Amino acid sequence: MRSTTDRPPAVVLGGSLTGLLAARALADVTGRVTLVERDTLPAGPAPRRGLPQARHAHQLWSGGARALEELVPGIGDRLRAAGARRLPVTTDMVALSPHGWYRRWAESHHMLLAGRDLLDATVRAAVLADGRIEVREGTEAVGLTGTAAAVTGVRLRPAGARGGAADPEEVVPAGLVVDATGRASRAPRWLTGLGLPEPERRVVDSGVAYASRLFRAPEAARDAFPVVNVQPAPRTGEPGRGGVLLPIEDGQWLVTLFGSRGGEPTADASDFVRYARAELRDPIIADLVERAEPLGEVAFTRTTANRRLFYERMRTWPENFVVLGDALCALNPVYGHGMSVAAQQALALKRMAGRHGTGSPGLARRVQKAVSRPASTAWDLALGMDVFYPGATEHGPGLRDRLLAAYVERLLYTATGNGRVARRVTDVTSLERGPEVLLSPGLLLAAAVGPLKPALSGPPLTGDERKRAGLD
Repeated sequence: MRSTTDRPPAVVLGGSLTGLLAARALADVTGRVTLVERDTLPAGPAPRRGLPQARHAHQLWSGGARALEELVPGIGDRLRAAGARRLPVTTDMVALSPHGWYRRWAESHHMLLAGRDLLDATVRAAVLADGRIEVREGTEAVGLTGTAAAVTGVRLRPAGARGGAADPEEVVPAGLVVDATGRASRAPRWLTGLGLPEPERRVVDSGVAYASRLFRAPEAARDAFPVVNVQPAPRTGEPGRGGVLLPIEDGQWLVTLFGSRGGEPTADASDFVRYARAELRDPIIADLVERAEPLGEVAFTRTTANRRLFYERMRTWPENFVVLGDALCALNPVYGHGMSVAAQQALALKRMAGRHGTGSPGLARRVQKAVSRPASTAWDLALGMDVFYPGATEHGPGLRDRLLAAYVERLLYTATGNGRVARRVTDVTSLERGPEVLLSPGLLLAAAVGPLKPALSGPPLTGDERKRAGLD
């Protein structure tokens, strides 16, 4: 393997969670990493201009949490010490599916819950303590250097500069360039500039709008409370409306309401509880937040489209260039998979680069194929819901979409009353295992039989939880 000292450093573009984890993944392999970030990174848990989605619901599923721990040993303990909550799945989940309330089965997996600012700040502090990682803030990438065969570096300039004589570009040689710049990625344009074709892409835009608000939980419910999730019913031809309540640090509840075209929530704080009560399929979230203290205003966004770039399918791929995270596959955030996919992709990058060496022929293509796998799982999960909303795609769902969704719907229905099926479904939704586990003969038979227990008549909150939340 070629020495890490005789190659230019790896350059990671983007300092959000994906970029941080990619930099950490490469530090052990390359010895030197330059992290390029357009914004100025905050010193602690604070909003960042380039991350407007941070105000809305986020979670780190256990598949992502395990990858994060392998990349940054001890980070789980650091997150929990900072206030992040570890919730067992499905034990501490109160969820209304399109087919009825799920039961709260024994723990099969878990999720880590925290405000995005806290989570990012904790990971950022741990990663940037590594002296092998140099950060260049207030700097943006404007292009790649090299050819269609191999990328040799990146062109940089001060963020916001127009590229005139007063703002000269700087060419930085790189042994490997990782694009982790998110939805705003310019990689397709950069690749065509090197003489490569446009990548295949697909966009599924359910038109979902988000309205989110923080609440201080009732005092008795601040130490422990389950996730509460009212899911939409996407295959009715009507707008989908849903909501999720996440217990995060400092006794707070992060509540996100969402609705697709024709059923969107608003940014009006006075309408928040009304929407939760009148528009969702059950009023439980409204009942809970009515008894909580609002903290701040409502955050609103429409940037929720699913967008996938199939770089792994390109016939030619340049050496020394990799695309990760939302730059590769941006997902509707309501499913909570973005951070977990990013962690698993960064881990795949580390393993591939460590196994083959960053200068080895074909490494970038191997990595691009490897990182597509967790993206594909999350993509299929998101499309199984979103593709059926009116106007989500130009021609509506295809045959594969319909067949996949019909089987998943049957599994979800069965999971409301079958613990074994519920565990297999959460194997996949937690990104612990691939979707192939849902096709075993035993699971096919269970889906044909259906639920083994009768439907629940209401949300499965315990009497103690109802009392602590002020419902009784």
